[in-house]
Amino acid sequence: MDNGYFVTPVLTHSATRFVGAATFSALASEPARTKLFDDSRGNTSALTPIVHTRLGQEADLVLVAPATAHLLARYATGMADDLLTTTLLATRSPVIVCPAMHSEMWDHPAVQENLSILASRGVIVVPPAEGRLAGGDVGMGRLADIEAILERVEDVVGSGAASTRRELSGVRVLVSAGGTREPIDPVRFISNRSSGKQGHALAEEAYLRGAEVTLVTASRLGATEGVKVVPVETASEMEEAMMKEAPMADVVIMAAAVADFRVKTPRGEKIKRSDGTPEILLEPTPDILAKLVKCRRSGQVLVGFAAETSDVIERGHEKLVRKGVDILVVNDVSTPGAGFDHDTNAVSILGPGGVVHEVALATKRRVAGVILDRIALELNKRSKTMEKEASS
Repeated sequence: MDNGYFVTPVLTHSATRFVGAATFSALASEPARTKLFDDSRGNTSALTPIVHTRLGQEADLVLVAPATAHLLARYATGMADDLLTTTLLATRSPVIVCPAMHSEMWDHPAVQENLSILASRGVIVVPPAEGRLAGGDVGMGRLADIEAILERVEDVVGSGAASTRRELSGVRVLVSAGGTREPIDPVRFISNRSSGKQGHALAEEAYLRGAEVTLVTASRLGATEGVKVVPVETASEMEEAMMKEAPMADVVIMAAAVADFRVKTPRGEKIKRSDGTPEILLEPTPDILAKLVKCRRSGQVLVGFAAETSDVIERGHEKLVRKGVDILVVNDVSTPGAGFDHDTNAVSILGPGGVVHEVALATKRRVAGVILDRIALELNKRSKTMEKEASS
């Protein structure tokens, strides 16, 4: 409503156990709908007794938030036993579902299979976040942040939406994300505070702009259907995956926070306290970005990331030159609300000539958009150079 949309709430019976229809009716553009058939109390539209058909045909977008495991199952199997499911089947407009449930339910194969079925039919999935759940539990399954959901709505139907910006159509984009885990023993590992949110945001934004996207990730975050996901855990696994995928990519974005060191000889069994304090010998992990630069093919755009706590621009520029990348995104992870494990970020985008763009604190999705804007400019510049060389 605040963004200027005409909103019609459709509530399932279970939804009314949490928030009453009267509350939604007071906040929305028209009264909340709760029943499939007219009950003589004006529950359906005066214009037509077939309310689900009207809602489905007139909607520019159907947003289901939260989408329970039960709703996802009914939608995936084509059930039409209440107003919401009949509306979903009666619309040809885009549909966004925002799953929310306990971690165990989210991880269940049936739920994931239903999501895959829906995604194969073009349904857009906004993955849940990790956080506090009902009953005091903490884990994956919390409804995505409202701002993230609204951004996806804007992507689909908003003016200037990313979905209408197809400047990356035909471009193959490879993104790495998350912090790697280097085992100490079967139950312990060396890692960092990276959540993978910025890398995942880059992958999703690139996909919405028409790119063919591969995401190599050490994070448990979900990804938009249509994005090829390669799950990894260690730096060696990420190196193998990136080196395998990179030769086919037009753009490589190394957003992952790869551990700098790993245990030289991980223990095969759990280290016991009773055995005394262990001495752990470390060795460097592979420099994946350096290898990507060394093996890059002609015309490929390489983007690196740097997380710093002091002398941010100077150290970022030094890394850009030393690594030989085209673009380097650097941020001060000591800045409140920016960097690791936040939904927001503030970055400086560097090129060979210095700082090319400063992004103040914003959602990681918006930061991803600015980074991809810069990448699109680089691709366009290279395309014009190649055309000029070909004509001469």
